[in-house]
Amino acid sequence: MIESFEELVKAAKRYGPKTIAVAVSEDEYILKAVYYAYKYGLIKAVLVGNKAATLSIAKDINININKFEIVEAGDKVEACRKAVELVRNKDASMLMKGLVDTSILMKAVLNKESGLMSGNLLSHVGVLKVKGYNKLFILSDTAVNIMPTLKDKIKIINNAVKIAHSLGNVMPKVAVVCAVEKPTDKMPATLDAVELTKMNDEGEIKGCMVGGPFALDNAISLEAAQHKGIQHPVAGNADILILPNIETGNVLIKSMEHFAKAEKAGIVVGAAAPIVLTSRASSDESKFNSIALAVLTSD
Repeated sequence: MIESFEELVKAAKRYGPKTIAVAVSEDEYILKAVYYAYKYGLIKAVLVGNKAATLSIAKDINININKFEIVEAGDKVEACRKAVELVRNKDASMLMKGLVDTSILMKAVLNKESGLMSGNLLSHVGVLKVKGYNKLFILSDTAVNIMPTLKDKIKIINNAVKIAHSLGNVMPKVAVVCAVEKPTDKMPATLDAVELTKMNDEGEIKGCMVGGPFALDNAISLEAAQHKGIQHPVAGNADILILPNIETGNVLIKSMEHFAKAEKAGIVVGAAAPIVLTSRASSDESKFNSIALAVLTSD
C-alpha cells in the first residue's frame, strides 16, 4: 500500500508519460509543477492560455518549456473551453486547473455538449500526508459539492474509495465525519452517517468499511475513540474522511496544508478524465503531487 507521496510519485511514473491539458497556464506555481512532472517522466503538456505571459513567466523562473505545446486563448473562459476540448478529443489524458476560478473551469467541464461528463457525480478527493501519521489520509468532498445529499454522499464515498484502491488500500476505512458522534435530528448529517453505515453493512456500498457519525477526533485518534467508548472498526483508524458539506471540507484541507504544513494532492474524479484541481494558492509541490495522483488514477 502506498503510504507517502514519494511512493505515490514512483508508482505514477510507471504509467507515464501522460498528456495533460492545462487551463490558464500563466502562473509560476503551475509552470514549475508541470515542468517538474515533465522532467520526472510523468507527463507531456499542452499549455492553454496567454502565450506571451506564459513564456515570460517561464523565462523569469528560468525553466525551459519549449517541449510543451502552447495554445493561445483570448481569455480564461476560452482557455478552459479549449483545454476541456483537448481532453474530450483524446488529445490529452487529463485536465489541470491553472490560474482560474474553479467555477469557470467546472462550467466548461459540466457543459452537456462539449464537456467531460460521464454520467457520474463529480467530487473532489484530497489526499494528505500529515506529520505524525504513517499513512495517507483521503478527504472528500472539499471543493465541488456544496451541500451533498445522502445519494450524493454514496457517490462521493465510491469516488474516494476508487482513489484509495489506486493507492493499494483494498479495504479502506471510511469515517463519515460530523460535529458529534451521536445521531440527532438537529444535525441531518449525523442521520446520513447512520444510513451510510447501514448501507455498507448491507452490501450496498462496497469495497470499503463505513462507520459514523464520528467527530474528527474519534475518527482519526484511537485514544480519543477509546476514551469516549466508541466501539467500531473504523473508529480511530479512518483512511477516508467524508465531510458533511463544502465549508467543512474546504476549511479542513486548507488548514491542513497551511497550518499543519501537510503534503497534499487534489483531483476531481467522476468525469471522463481526472481533473487536477488545487487552490490557486497551493504550492508547486502540492500541484506536482496532484499531477502524479492524476497519472496514477488515469487508467
